[in-house]
Amino acid sequence: MVLSRRTFSALAGTAALGLSLSGSGQDEASAAGRTALAPTGPAPAPPAADGRRHTVGFDRYSMLVDGRRLVIWSGEVHPFRLPSPSLWRDVLQKLRAHGYNTVSIYVAWNYHSPAPGVHDFTGVRDLDLFLRTAAETGLYVIVRPGPYINAEVDAGGFPGWLTATPGTARTADPTYLGHVDRWLTAVDRIVARHQYTDGGGTVVLYQLENEYDDHVTEATGRAYMAHLYRTVRADGIDVPLFHNDKGRNGHWAPGTFDTGGERGRYLYGFDGYPSPFKTPPDWGHFGAGGTKGGATASPDTPGFIPEFGGGWFDPWGGAEFDGLGYAESRRTRDAAYERRFYLTNLANGITVHNVYMTFGGTSWGWLPAPIVYTSYDYGAAIDEARRPTEKLTPMHQIGHLLHSVPELAKLDPVGRVPSATLGTGPGVTAYHLANPDTGAHVHVLRNDTSAEAVASVPLAGTSVPVPVPGLDARLVVSGILLGRRTLRCSSAQPMLTMTAGRQDVAVFTGRRGEATRTCLEAAREPSVTVLEGAARHTFGDGALWIDAELDGVTRVLVEGGGVAAPLLLLFADDASSRRLWRYDTPSGPVLVHGPALLRTAAISGGTVTLTGDTVDAADLEVWGPRGTNALRWNRRAVPARATPSGSLRAAQRLPGVAPVRLPALTAWRSAAENPESAPGHDDSAWRRADRTASHATTPVPAGQPVLFADDYGFHYGDVWYRGHFADAGAAESVALSYVAGTQGLLMAWLDGEPLGTHRMPVPDGKTVRKGTWSATATFPCRPRPGRAHVLSVLVRRMQHDEDGRANDTHKAARGLTAARFAGAAPSIDWRIQGEAAPDPVRGPLNNGGLYGERQGWHLPGFADGGWRETALPHAGKRQGVTWYRTGFKLAVDSGVDASIGLRLTDDPSRAYRAQIFLNGWNMGQYINDVGPQHTFVLPNGVLRTRGSNTLALAVLSDGTTPAGPGRVELTLLGSAAGGVPVAPVDSPGAAR
Repeated sequence: MVLSRRTFSALAGTAALGLSLSGSGQDEASAAGRTALAPTGPAPAPPAADGRRHTVGFDRYSMLVDGRRLVIWSGEVHPFRLPSPSLWRDVLQKLRAHGYNTVSIYVAWNYHSPAPGVHDFTGVRDLDLFLRTAAETGLYVIVRPGPYINAEVDAGGFPGWLTATPGTARTADPTYLGHVDRWLTAVDRIVARHQYTDGGGTVVLYQLENEYDDHVTEATGRAYMAHLYRTVRADGIDVPLFHNDKGRNGHWAPGTFDTGGERGRYLYGFDGYPSPFKTPPDWGHFGAGGTKGGATASPDTPGFIPEFGGGWFDPWGGAEFDGLGYAESRRTRDAAYERRFYLTNLANGITVHNVYMTFGGTSWGWLPAPIVYTSYDYGAAIDEARRPTEKLTPMHQIGHLLHSVPELAKLDPVGRVPSATLGTGPGVTAYHLANPDTGAHVHVLRNDTSAEAVASVPLAGTSVPVPVPGLDARLVVSGILLGRRTLRCSSAQPMLTMTAGRQDVAVFTGRRGEATRTCLEAAREPSVTVLEGAARHTFGDGALWIDAELDGVTRVLVEGGGVAAPLLLLFADDASSRRLWRYDTPSGPVLVHGPALLRTAAISGGTVTLTGDTVDAADLEVWGPRGTNALRWNRRAVPARATPSGSLRAAQRLPGVAPVRLPALTAWRSAAENPESAPGHDDSAWRRADRTASHATTPVPAGQPVLFADDYGFHYGDVWYRGHFADAGAAESVALSYVAGTQGLLMAWLDGEPLGTHRMPVPDGKTVRKGTWSATATFPCRPRPGRAHVLSVLVRRMQHDEDGRANDTHKAARGLTAARFAGAAPSIDWRIQGEAAPDPVRGPLNNGGLYGERQGWHLPGFADGGWRETALPHAGKRQGVTWYRTGFKLAVDSGVDASIGLRLTDDPSRAYRAQIFLNGWNMGQYINDVGPQHTFVLPNGVLRTRGSNTLALAVLSDGTTPAGPGRVELTLLGSAAGGVPVAPVDSPGAAR
């Protein structure tokens, strides 16, 4: 919404309508049954592993760290979805720079446990390293280790081997609890060293289970939650615990299960993923109330949303976003969505707020649940390629605001004002809140129509026009301190306040082109200087009014007027606010303007040393403590001069990023495999499939042995079956039944001759949440009489279903389930072969059971010199598996962070899929005729950006169409000058 000066001036004189500023200001700490309430005060400094003892608690308003109020502004990041530990620092630094003070993480059991009782926390699974990095970055941590996590990962995070164990998961079943105890104790041994309570790290919250909305009223459910609570406490976890209710049900609120007599150390949280096309819900102060009202289900703990939708996931085929992929998720849940929904949450008293996801990453290998493909970009604020998006703008603005304005951590509702009172017509909602300690007032204005609106908001005794663009929102305040001056009101949204040297600095934000009105209290008329941009001012009745237009950064310096310290007002439009970076150092805060990212800041003597990124050439300007006289940027001295704004400005612009050149992928070699389909293949070392009972939830078909892959220790990727039989001369067809995840398939051969391929259907709008699919494929066949036969079957099982309803759906069978001939009933001797032993470096989720995988064809150093030279695009036509390998070298400048992807494109009518291996790491699965994913992120570290790389594609084709690969090329997804040092990820090659 852009207001002309004429419209703005006319509205500014309108009589005040409603929205009383009155507030009792009384503390209700003496209310019966409630603990004393902490006062409003400055937020704690960014945390560190400082070795000191700290207190971590809460009251009904907010978290309390060392007795100081803290609004948790958190982003969800999954270390297991970024298999390059060096890049964890990159993502975490981006979170802190953009205003987040906390990172929330799942810890996935399946990622760390290849076998019962075995827990691997080395290499890309180094949880200790991640927690250290978060502390070094200055972020609090929320740890969520399940044991069940959902998260759109295989089996919801349960390890594959758990599917073949007795007992019912997510209950008090003793067998299950035995496995859980070993898992949690392994995790807790690490987490306990990183708790903020003893200064070993920055962990402040710990989650029990995940969205556990079944067995809530049953003894087994209550016993299960009580057991988890006792186990975690016994393991030495002493930070507050919580559970995330799957919706607003009041499930597992304090007092609903046994916590061993411990009180005041457990919080209620609830998750929410509202549709962006609906009105933002009131899940707190202004909602329905009671146990179904969200935060009101637990009135003595702060409003807590452990997961609020920052995007959404997409299934195979892309039905969720009409085939447009995660770009459409990001478009429909854009920056305006964030302002509407997240500011509504703050108005409703939500002061522990985690956005799921903030960086989605990659579900590499066989990690993804059946309902999603490889990319887990999620439409998040930081995309899969680690690029900041426009969605970071509100997060940046609000995050810095929450740190700067302590009143926001303790607000009482005053009332919700109908849009008619605002003079806006229907569709505009105004929430009015007040701080009971300081008397500051906060208004959240939300426009749920597509038309622009101007709300006439009474602030400090006058009516101030506040523009609210269509389908957008903003927050305005009155009565807060801007350093040593008092803000009476402003139509612009505040972003931060700080003291830099001898002056105070305050930043206000809004949409570009908006006219803003700001009023400061002043005992007498101050001196006002417009240093940059368009602004004018008036003074009268103890008030200084400043009218400023948002276009870049408008600078207004206010001096005198009864206050010793000057105040620098910076009015920044959205794009410019994204380039204003506050960083707190032990010597005091600094404010940096210009670069694309500020990673770190340190002060020594009079020198401010900065690290960060540029994309285009950028200015560098710094406000710092007294005595600041020199700048360094990325280890180089930067000549600078003092400015009238009280800053140091670089004499020259920082250079942008240099071009990144990528090689073409040539010199391909190929080899066909699947010798398992040949009748003479030696399968004597394969497992015999002769069991008669299973722990799977899928019944064993009558007259059939157990053929389920998990029962024989094969949990991930492809699985082969070979059935030996005779005396089937009268057979006319064979019916092969199988169970798989989404987009599973089955291929069959009889005596080496292809019988055909069956594929599970592409999910549509009604089946996008379906994780287990079953089908029977019938193939004509005429076995020759009087001889032995071999029926060879390859099943791409895809992944295990999640267990969101706590009914063991992760134990649904995977693989072949039955084989029956029409016209004959031969006795079949089955053998089964899946993945080899887990890769000790890449982990259990990296490999499946293809012959090439078992032989190391995907690994660097494999001797492929005898393979056939092949040019791409290639279009063969056969049923089975063909491998393609090539190598390439990169020479990216060490000072450039280049995010590189692999793009595959082809005629969509061609039916084939490819597993992508980079230096032996399984980076995902491409299905040419299904999509929607065509570009696969290759994370630096796994990708040698200054060295040699090996790329292998395992192409599985059904023989009905020519099969690729088609065009395969490297693509630059983004680049910046700066970045973080990246260590190569260990990528052992083939044995020689």
